[in-house]
Amino acid sequence: METYITYRITTKSTRVEFDLPEYSVRRRYQDFDWLRNKLEESQPTHLIPPLPEKFVVKGVVDRFSEEFVETRRKALDKFLKRITDHPVLSFNEHFNVFLTAKDLNAYKKQGMALLTRVGESVKHVTGGYKLRSRPLEFAAIGEYLDTFALKLGTIDRIAQRIIKEEIEYLVELREYGPVYSTWSALEGELAEPLEGVSACIGNCSTALEELTDDMTEDFLPVLREYILYSDSMKSVLKKRDQVQAEYEAKLEAVALRKEDRPKVPADVEKCQDRMECFNADLKADMERWQNNKRQDFRQLLMGMADKNIQYYEKCLMAWESIIPLLQEKQEAK
Repeated sequence: METYITYRITTKSTRVEFDLPEYSVRRRYQDFDWLRNKLEESQPTHLIPPLPEKFVVKGVVDRFSEEFVETRRKALDKFLKRITDHPVLSFNEHFNVFLTAKDLNAYKKQGMALLTRVGESVKHVTGGYKLRSRPLEFAAIGEYLDTFALKLGTIDRIAQRIIKEEIEYLVELREYGPVYSTWSALEGELAEPLEGVSACIGNCSTALEELTDDMTEDFLPVLREYILYSDSMKSVLKKRDQVQAEYEAKLEAVALRKEDRPKVPADVEKCQDRMECFNADLKADMERWQNNKRQDFRQLLMGMADKNIQYYEKCLMAWESIIPLLQEKQEAK
């Protein structure tokens, strides 16, 4: 039998598009994937928020573990909130169905026979046409996204290595502390200080475990989300280029005609309108994405700084607690 996780989604809204003030439905990961695909098809000019990776992330073996399910739940919740905050995507009919339909499979079957025309005609028209050049502002966006994804990917790899090393260090600490405790049983005057060292290392182990969990659950998911976000933005940028290529191809075809051209053909004007729509939507979504990114990373880095400060403070307190024990023994002598 197939086993999978479902997530309860509760929606409260006063919008007229919703028949009821509140809905509660259950959805599995593939339902979220269906929604994202539908949004991409029906809103090709807009940036669609990314979903967390479908496959188990590195280092996590059990996809039914509480930690993995909770990490994914947070990511899916953020995905829905990104859509809800968008002035266009939040009104999409597929999003409405996703939030309200009791039987989503019925809608999936209806949509299987429907193919989106946006982009399909572009592929045929621009198959043998090479884009002349991107406008400078969109070329700058493309360069920024390449650099951003590269830097974030490097940080992600290094952070994963650091977490791996911290986990290995944690294993050693957990073996290291009890040795002092067993040793104290053989000693007289040193027994209490040795027990203190054992407890100190135990407290440091607990603090390191909390820091590692925070990095794994809070820091890495944000990095991965924005790496995927940059891929999504590149995809929209590529679609914009396709529309521009189609427009240029049509203009070139018109220029090659011998007859007089008192006005631009309707299909060329329509293609120009699509390109301008792409340009406007892409710039607006890029600005919105940059604002979200600044806010998210400011919060992320502040949180990381606080967690590291707390970790070192706990370690400092643990080691300082041993000093009075050692001083008492010295004074006794």
